[in-house]
Amino acid sequence: MKFMKLGSKPDAFQSDGADVRYVVSDLATDVVVHVGEVKFHLHKFPLLSKSGKLQRLVLKATEEGTDEVHIDDLPGGAKTFEICAKFCYGMVVTLSPHNVVATRCAAEYLEMTEDMEKGNLIFKIEVFINSSILRSWKDSIIVLHSTKAMLPWSEELKVVGRCIDAIASKTSVDPANVTWSYSHNSKKGVACVEIVESMGKSSLAPKDWWVEDLCELDVDLYKRVMVAIKSKGRMSPELIGEALKAYAVRWLPDSYDALIAEDYMRRNQCLVETIIWLLPSDKSSGCSCRFLLKLLKVAILVGAGEHVKEELMRRISFQLHKATVKDLLLPAASPNDGTYDVLLVHNLVQRFVARTALSHNGGFVEKSDEKMIELNFEQESTLSVGELVDGYLSEVASDPDLPLSTFVELATAVPEVARSVHDGLYYAVDAYLKEHPDISKTDKKKICSLVDVKKLSTDASMHATQNDRLPLRLVVQVLFFQQLRAGASKELALTDDGAHACIRPMPDQCDPCERRIPKHPNSLNKQVTSLSARESEHHRISEHRGSRNSFKDQLGGLLLQSRSRRIFDKLWSSKGQGEHGGGKGSETSGSSQSPPLSAKPAEVKPSPLPPLRNRRYSVS
Repeated sequence: MKFMKLGSKPDAFQSDGADVRYVVSDLATDVVVHVGEVKFHLHKFPLLSKSGKLQRLVLKATEEGTDEVHIDDLPGGAKTFEICAKFCYGMVVTLSPHNVVATRCAAEYLEMTEDMEKGNLIFKIEVFINSSILRSWKDSIIVLHSTKAMLPWSEELKVVGRCIDAIASKTSVDPANVTWSYSHNSKKGVACVEIVESMGKSSLAPKDWWVEDLCELDVDLYKRVMVAIKSKGRMSPELIGEALKAYAVRWLPDSYDALIAEDYMRRNQCLVETIIWLLPSDKSSGCSCRFLLKLLKVAILVGAGEHVKEELMRRISFQLHKATVKDLLLPAASPNDGTYDVLLVHNLVQRFVARTALSHNGGFVEKSDEKMIELNFEQESTLSVGELVDGYLSEVASDPDLPLSTFVELATAVPEVARSVHDGLYYAVDAYLKEHPDISKTDKKKICSLVDVKKLSTDASMHATQNDRLPLRLVVQVLFFQQLRAGASKELALTDDGAHACIRPMPDQCDPCERRIPKHPNSLNKQVTSLSARESEHHRISEHRGSRNSFKDQLGGLLLQSRSRRIFDKLWSSKGQGEHGGGKGSETSGSSQSPPLSAKPAEVKPSPLPPLRNRRYSVS
């Protein structure tokens, strides 16, 4: 910290109580200056020789027949006037970054200019500011911080502007020219960062060495400094974003109650709006998605303007794939809207999908390596957002006030390509059914139709077959697909163990996973029965012996036969016609009207299916 000593005479000022100050001298005082509540008993000659303002006031008082003058609006008050008075007497005074602004403003008020006397107080202060204060990083920040109490004087004297320019210029200095005589974290008790001119010394200063020091500034001054830094064009968006994040952490309260407290609501709102206004112009870089979502959460809580939230949402949509489920748990604007603002997240997802779609449309124009890398990145981002949405749905599904329509709209907001696996969506649907057990069959069918059983993993499929909350039709679909997948695996194993010949797969040997799963087992049972007349004798013998097969066992035996699977392929391809032909589609009751299925041929051993939750699926 820089200091400047003025004068050479010893300090002769003394106090008589808290409200009286006087100069010890052989000569009697001849003027009383009232500065606020403090009275100064002084001599006219040293004051009048250096202050034009005091000359006029004393002259006016003399004409009125009094020796008292009153000064009620002096910048800095009595403390600053005492410094100016001591300078007039030639006594020793010490200027520092903490008092130089107030003294400069008081000297301007008292008109202590060069016209009154050469080397007057204003001149000496200006020399100190320009030669010492503005060359020091720490002193420039201290002086700038002190200017707020001296407004508008400090603004008119351009002290604020000069400090801002000096600080902004120093932030763009090469870190190699920064010596760590002081860490920016002054609470740790290390000395201040100084800028050095020599290029010879190596430095360990990081690029963001200046960030935490600026956090001590009030929001209005901080805004002006950051604008000056950005206008120089030498600072990367990442560093700007890091500085804004540090400032938000420094001033935004952590607790919800402190954030929305009535005494600080307006301040926090102004703070958030300022940080958002200072965000880098590059919307896809500079600030992390997590930081932007936290700003959005605070903006909602403190009631920031719609333009502020709109700007944040536009920026978040560029990097939504980098968010986490916890980041998206934004509080609802109103308690009547539930716990979380699902509609806002839906809006963010829609913006991301729309932007990605535009990127893809433009990406296929030129199939260069750069374009293909960009497209691959977009595909990975889309998959990440799909996984993010499913995880978010699983979290908000526990909200009892979440409407089904809102859940479905968010689930369908991402394209199909965003979900290579439907496990996350399945567990989200299951969580919603668990929290909302009283929804109608129609709503249950609607939400369960979101899940594609062909995209469920083995673990999710096993969970679904044991899930009492799912409609029976969906469980049967899962069972069908499980059996198809098991049959395909066995055929593949046989092919791998066969002779040396390279076998070309026939159409009926294609991956069953790509075939459509029947949605109405009732109509399927009827068709299978009509094609199984040749095996009815085996069925009657089996029934006579008391070993009537369950629906699952009969179905498993049929699906394990290659010939029967070809029959099912034909049936499923014509399933739509069968359904429109008069079959009554129902979730649970349709299967009880189906004719009996044919028994399994004796030479085929069926693969057991998972238990169907102890439900009876009888065939009459």
